[in-house]
Parts: sequence; structure tokens; C-alpha cells
Amino acid sequence: MANSRSADHHDPFLAWREPAYQFYVIGWLVSMLGTRIQSTAIGWDIYQQTGEALALGLSGLIMALPAMIFALPAGYLGDRFDRVRLVMISLGGMTLTSIGLGLASWQQAPIGVIYLLLFLDGAAMMAGRPARVALMPMLVSQHAFPNAVTWTTGMMHFTSVAGPALGGLVINFNLQWSYWIAAGSSALFLILLRFLPFRQQAPAPTGLTLDSFLAGVRFVFRTRIVLAMITLDLFAVLFGGAVYLLPIFATDILQVGAQGFGWLRAAPAVGAVSMSVLLLVLPPMRRAGPALLTNVAAFGAVTIVFGVSSLFALSFAMLFLTGAFDNVSMVVRGTLQQLLTPDEMRGRVSAVTSIFVSASNELGGFESGLVAQYFGPVVSVVSGGIGSLTIVGIVAWMAPDLRRIGRLDAVKPAPL
Repeated sequence: MANSRSADHHDPFLAWREPAYQFYVIGWLVSMLGTRIQSTAIGWDIYQQTGEALALGLSGLIMALPAMIFALPAGYLGDRFDRVRLVMISLGGMTLTSIGLGLASWQQAPIGVIYLLLFLDGAAMMAGRPARVALMPMLVSQHAFPNAVTWTTGMMHFTSVAGPALGGLVINFNLQWSYWIAAGSSALFLILLRFLPFRQQAPAPTGLTLDSFLAGVRFVFRTRIVLAMITLDLFAVLFGGAVYLLPIFATDILQVGAQGFGWLRAAPAVGAVSMSVLLLVLPPMRRAGPALLTNVAAFGAVTIVFGVSSLFALSFAMLFLTGAFDNVSMVVRGTLQQLLTPDEMRGRVSAVTSIFVSASNELGGFESGLVAQYFGPVVSVVSGGIGSLTIVGIVAWMAPDLRRIGRLDAVKPAPL
């Protein structure tokens, strides 16, 4: 009776009806804002100390390394041990590293000390990431889960706009306060987790074996729908790296200067937040699989238009749409992955996904820059959009089960 009534009446705030979700998301949102503020401060801090672009590039590499090194062990821990405690330990580590970064900045410590703390901060974050992702289905019912993913995805994009803006204000007031705020936000999330009731977690597996350690990898490659979604995400990001070339477009093609660059850089996040609001208002998707494929294809198409545009307004609109289409893709992928994965495997599968995402983000920037270096920025962006469209066609052909997925709240876990 409840399911039938909910199908007729769409509730945009369905996930918020559950108190555990309310407190969890408030803590997570505050923590994310603190992390974005700290990330903004780190870039400013390092450049002020060194004056070198290479130093900024190294900081990005150092923050990405923990995800590639520790993802699989973190995924195993997220399925073997109590996930809530693991996330709390992760937040405790992030709190300490933020304090360390603040002290290092205050004392103007050598750049090597800051790099070490950045690596430790990334390792602490990675230690709890698979467990944190796997916590969401323990907070809400399956019926409310797609709505919960839509809210958290929208708020994540919101922090990518608000975090740097707040970070700039804090840096202008006092640089070290950026690190103290990040430490406080992590500590607050840790405290809230301590008092939240979670649904029962599946029993932990016994014993560490290579077979159990790599079970997430095998599940991904055996479950065609999950593999198809990861493939879409990997190559769409890899080929759709227009954002990495925005300084070139703003300066040489659109000739809009630093202020125009700022607007262009914010456009995808603004589009993503706007789409999140629309998804919350509209009824649930009835054909989620085709919607995923269509939106990734649309992402590629508007990337091509951006690449050939010489008008600022058109370029801004296309970047806005890349964020909007990518948001739909993220909501569908995030929901499907969690619902298709049995609870006892969610940590390890999430870890595998995070490796692909981290690799595609870093390699996407490299691929875009490499093609732009030899063939120009327009060719780089346009060829990337064409590559995204090609991948959608290949995935749609090779994974017919993905095309047939309907309502997200009706998805059942795939067999182990």
C-alpha cells in the first residue's frame, strides 16, 4: 500500500523524513564545506610560499596518490569492520592533519612538510571513503534511496561552488583559519556519527585472503551493468576534459580575462546544482537506464559545441549543460551501484569505482593537455566530445541490460 501511494505522490523530501539521514547529511555537508575551504587555502598557501606552478601540480598529484594506493585496502576494511567506526577514525585522522597543516602554515614550515601532511590527509580521507559510501543504504529505505542520492549529489556540487567562495573570504581574513575550520568541520561530523542509529550491517567476513580482498574487482567485472556504468564514467571524464583547458579558452579564444574565466569555471557546478533541484521536483525516473545513456551522450554533444564556440554566452551555457547532464549521470550511477551491490560487498565495490574515478580525473587532464599541445585546444575538446559519444554507443550495444533498467527504487542486488 505504501509503495503504491508513493508512486502516485512524489515527495521531494522523502529522504529527509528519516531523522538519521537529516543529521548524517548535515554533518557530511559541513565536513565537505570545510574540506573545500581547506583545498582552496592549500593552493593559495603553496603558491604564496613557492611562486611555482610545478609546486601546485605536485600538490594535486600528492592528494591523488592515496586514492590509487589505498583504495582496495580501504574497501576491504569497509566490508570487514564496523563502517561507522571506520568513518569516525577517518574523520579523526583528517581533523589531526588539518590541525597539522594549520600549524605548518603558521610556522611557515618547509614545503616538504606540507606535502607530507597532504599525503596523510588524503590517506585518512581514503581510509573511510568506501565505508562512508556504503553507509547511505543503512540510513534510508530502498524506496527513499534514489531521493537521498539526488540530495547528496546536489549538495556535493553546491559545496564545489560555495566552498571556494567561502575559502576566498576566509583566506582574506586569516589563512590559518581555513585549516582550523576544516578541522572543526571534520570533528563535528565525527561527533554526530557517534549518536546516529544505523540499520544493521551485514556480518563481516572472516579471515583475510586474496580471494576476499579482490572480491570487489571480480564483482565489478562480472556484473555487466556495474562495469558498463564505470566504463561510461571513466571515458566520459577522460575525453570530456574541457574544464582543464578553460584558462586557454578564456584568454585566447573568448578573450574574457580572469573574471570571465571565473564564471566559466563555476558554470558546470551551477548547472549541476540546478539539475539537482529539478530532479527533486520531478517524479522519479521511470527509465533510468536510457536516461543515463542519453545524458552522457548529451554531455558529449554540448562539449563539442563548447569546443567550437567563440561566444562567451554560448560557451557558458554549454558548460552549464555539461554540469546538468553529468549530475543526472551521477545520480543514476550512484543509486544503481549501491542498489545492485550486496551490502557485504559495498565497501570493496566502492573502492574499485574510486580508483577508476581518480584515474580518469588525472588522466583526463593529461589527455586534454597533450592533445591541445600538439593539435590545439579546439581539436582537443571537440575530439573529446566525439569520444564520449562513441563510448555511449559502444556501451549501449554491449550492455543491453543497462538500457532496460526502469525505476531506480525497484532495482534488486545482483547475485554474488
